[in-house]
Amino acid sequence: MDNQRTSNKPRFFEQLSSLLMREPEDREQLMLLLHSAHQRKLVDADALGIIEGALAASEMSVRDVMVPRPLMEVVDVGDSLDTVIDRVNTTAHSRFPVINGSRDNVIGILLSKDLLRVQREGVFNLRDWARPAVFIPEFKRLDVLLREFRVSRNHMAIVIDEYAGIAGLITIEDVLEQIVGEIEDEYDFDEADDNIQLDPNGLYRVKAHTPVPDFDAAFGSSFSDEKCHTVGGLILNHLGRVPQFNETIVLAGMSFQVLRADSRRIYTLVVSGSPETGDPESE
Repeated sequence: MDNQRTSNKPRFFEQLSSLLMREPEDREQLMLLLHSAHQRKLVDADALGIIEGALAASEMSVRDVMVPRPLMEVVDVGDSLDTVIDRVNTTAHSRFPVINGSRDNVIGILLSKDLLRVQREGVFNLRDWARPAVFIPEFKRLDVLLREFRVSRNHMAIVIDEYAGIAGLITIEDVLEQIVGEIEDEYDFDEADDNIQLDPNGLYRVKAHTPVPDFDAAFGSSFSDEKCHTVGGLILNHLGRVPQFNETIVLAGMSFQVLRADSRRIYTLVVSGSPETGDPESE
């Protein structure tokens, strides 16, 4: 047994040295080398995923992941304090582009936390609370933008097209998610948990990417997965848009309240009620 262990050690170090000494000539060879390292347990799955994400980000541009102009959540410089607070509470976003009459005229960025310092007794002028906006071209590479975000400590940038028009916006979270995967907060399910979870109030929290057949099996419903394969897809298909935070949608007698969503996707829903008999797609 000792002889076998002794003979295995040189073989392992020879393989490791051989792996590290090889110099990949292109991106494809580099990826093969990394996957080989993962198979030999020299690199774990998380590290491999981050490396792949970082390499992919170096080839992606801002326009590939930005929030398009029509989907931007904005506040107008003429909005009242109550209107702005309602928008913050409805969307649960931490930053908003401040526009002056049109989405083509962004004059700054509002940080939701700054509203905590607003005195209701005085006259509220949103222009006084808007911070300078950062404008970037839509073809800027993601890895370059991430470096700029880190240096400037900005978390949001307004994207402009080649004609200097507003094309959309992008946040540092949008960039990081391309590298490390979806960034979840304390309200998200743990990855090890089921897609459907009962909360202390007797309501069910359901991940939007739950497959429709799994949802039907759990709730006794009969939604079709012919067009939409996930619960989130059912909601999007029904509304024709991305719902806002706390919005409630009723399908086949069941209530779907949006617990977490952003401008592009739904993450978590609170489901209550019992499914109606008959064809739920007829609504």
